Amino acid sequence: MKLFRFGAFEQEKPGVVLEDGRKIDVSAFGEDFNEKFFATDGIARLGAWLETHAAEAPEVADGFRFGSCIARPSKIVCIGMNYAKHAYESGATELPKEPIVFFKSTSALCGPNDQVIIPRNSEKTDWEVELAVIIGKRASYVDEADALDYVAGYAVHNDYSERAFQMERGGQWVKGKSNDTFAPLGPYLVTSDEVGNANSLDLWLSLNGKKIQDSNTSDMIFQVPFLISYLSQFMSLLPGDVITTGTPAGVGLGMKPNVYLKPGDIVELGIEKLGEQRQEAVAWRSLG
Repeated sequence: MKLFRFGAFEQEKPGVVLEDGRKIDVSAFGEDFNEKFFATDGIARLGAWLETHAAEAPEVADGFRFGSCIARPSKIVCIGMNYAKHAYESGATELPKEPIVFFKSTSALCGPNDQVIIPRNSEKTDWEVELAVIIGKRASYVDEADALDYVAGYAVHNDYSERAFQMERGGQWVKGKSNDTFAPLGPYLVTSDEVGNANSLDLWLSLNGKKIQDSNTSDMIFQVPFLISYLSQFMSLLPGDVITTGTPAGVGLGMKPNVYLKPGDIVELGIEKLGEQRQEAVAWRSLG
């Protein structure tokens, strides 16, 4: 199943892509794709509802805005330097022996094709295509062998990062990761049964039409089952939580000279089976 959300920002409605490719509005199901939905076996319940109601659900007309494919979760947990070449391009002299873990503010969530806002005083806004894992049920002290039982599905995530805020302003990465629009997620949450092996997916990113990130999730140092198990030793992962699993080489920080976003740049990215995103970079402006 492919789930999506559509409509105006923070007023999104839930939708489903049917097997024939039609996109339907499932507002009549009565639930958003949020923590409660996932915690109460929402994917299975929605599937059962579709068996008798899909034909009467309205089709979503072309031209709509995709929102984040899930409603705001309790947390976005990020993994740093999880691809060897990216770790080295970022300045590491050795690979991490355990996952590097940090958080991204959930207020950074936005739609997959929304504009990315270069923050005020930013000179080093960077891009990172990443595989996002959406948790389907509460996970605490999970064995690696059982970890995939806790996955609702997967999505494309662009982990935008302001490198000066991240690394030059006190050493707290969250400051460089959490600006508004820095977490476009979607277009779809694709359920685990449709994805299969999430550790064998091509992922890529292009800047102004030139492909600069091109890899496969099999290159991750710490793969999905291990990450779920590992994180669950330190915190409860709640239904709807997002684990974003790191980016491959090809970020602006790793280029010589460095390359960072400027207004008008176009970022396009995608992951096999999960869909594609497109963002135009715009300068921050005061709304006052």
